[in-house]
Amino acid sequence: MTDILLIQPPALKSSEPPLALAVLLAHLRAQGLTVNAIDANLDAYLYLLDGTRLASRATSDNDTSLRRALRHRAASLALLRSPAAGDNFARYNTAVRYLNHLLTVWNGPSGTERLTLGDYQHPGLSPFAPEDLASLAEGDEQTLFAGYFTDVLLPQIVATQPRIIAISINYLHQALPAFELAGLLRRHLPDTQLVAGGGLITSWQELLRRLKLRLPPFDRLIFGPGETMLTFLAKGQTTNDYCLADATTISFAPDFSFARLHDYLSPQPVLPLSTSRGCYWQQCLFCPEAAAPVHPFAATRPAALPEMLRQMADTYGVSHFHLTDNAIPVHLLKTLAEQRSQLAGLSWFGFVRFERELEDATLVDRLAQSGCRMLQLGLESGSQPVLDRLGKGISLESASRILSNLSAAGIASYVYIMLGTPGETEADAVQTLEFLEAHAGQIGFLNLAIMNLPRASGLLDTPELYGIADATPPDTANPLGLYQAFRPTGDWDRTAARRFLDQRLLGSPIIRAIVNRTPPLFTSNHAVFFSQKRGPLFC
Repeated sequence: MTDILLIQPPALKSSEPPLALAVLLAHLRAQGLTVNAIDANLDAYLYLLDGTRLASRATSDNDTSLRRALRHRAASLALLRSPAAGDNFARYNTAVRYLNHLLTVWNGPSGTERLTLGDYQHPGLSPFAPEDLASLAEGDEQTLFAGYFTDVLLPQIVATQPRIIAISINYLHQALPAFELAGLLRRHLPDTQLVAGGGLITSWQELLRRLKLRLPPFDRLIFGPGETMLTFLAKGQTTNDYCLADATTISFAPDFSFARLHDYLSPQPVLPLSTSRGCYWQQCLFCPEAAAPVHPFAATRPAALPEMLRQMADTYGVSHFHLTDNAIPVHLLKTLAEQRSQLAGLSWFGFVRFERELEDATLVDRLAQSGCRMLQLGLESGSQPVLDRLGKGISLESASRILSNLSAAGIASYVYIMLGTPGETEADAVQTLEFLEAHAGQIGFLNLAIMNLPRASGLLDTPELYGIADATPPDTANPLGLYQAFRPTGDWDRTAARRFLDQRLLGSPIIRAIVNRTPPLFTSNHAVFFSQKRGPLFC
């Protein structure tokens, strides 16, 4: 019998194994528990992309493009798992388009369900509505993953005879499939304890407690890090509380022994790793992590980081890493730069802030020598007043120097822009356009978005100071909604910002060229394979 079975439900990008499961697996096994993990996200996609199943779904009146995609299915999968994918963006783009088109055969009638290679939507059911989650859990509704759950995953789970099943729900598009799966498990394994945790569950913590809501069929919910509470549950050391939270122990070392690394849709196997948990800045007023942090910021010991990377590379035969921190702390960046000789032959990418230390060209060069191939940076705006109002703590002059340093060192920059923030004006948006055009030569990739205002946001503490006339909480039918509609004090609203993005930003040939080289669907997970070709990542 298995003490704990950890499950990652669909539907996420299937380019790398789930880090949360790997960290929990390592920690729980170190406590002497019998633990297994299943990446049901990857397995669900492979089930749905199986050639025989696709052919049986494809009817004689399917369009020509679908028949063509079916003929190229095997070759497209092979290309996305081959280093050759990074050699030709057009071939890569075609392969992604073929596979994504094949997934449309599983979509429901009249657009009731929509699955892509990195997303899942069900317009008829809402992850914010407890009634919809309950309908799935009770079996009254189904998703397109039902066949995989029943035919493949359920027998696999039953065979392990777990005492506890912990389902990690981190993103909105996992919620509906996760509750369907949990309900199926409850009916077939009535004596097994079902536990839900992960980022999405944690984001609901305040709402669930305030509204005194339970989320059947789960027996327990874990908010924040799960290491301590899962250990206590497995050893029978907890109370009967439904909501559990304890950040006493935060682990970093993962165990990827459950992952079939060469099955992931990635030109080369990439392992995720976090050097820290939480955000060390916690001052951006638009970020819920600043308004309501889940737990105190914690980081791994600097001396342990290079050793951990090297050990993972040796254990799994992988040389490419994704550092998944909210923002890699500066002192750990310095450690990577200082210990670059230990990291020879390895490569990595991840999020950082526009910190002044990166104005030091020598440090940036040493980061490149340590294997850094791409850095993701949240600029948000090219207007200094907007940045100051949002609490970003960065200056445009500093950002300009940092982008120049990264480009000179051969490190690609993946820059995030967010229009439509409270208090923004059209003049601010024009400054963003001008900044991006002026720095186009130093920007590798762009993510352009319109802001969603979180329910937990420092901007709502004194809304009148930030250009918010009023904000509307989610309606009563969707009490678990994470965002609020808001009306600005001026005439520049989300609609105007969207129009500016579509017409002015994307209408700029310079900016459009940057956007067009972003890998479709897999975006930042695959962008590193198309950055400047230097070092071991492209060998």
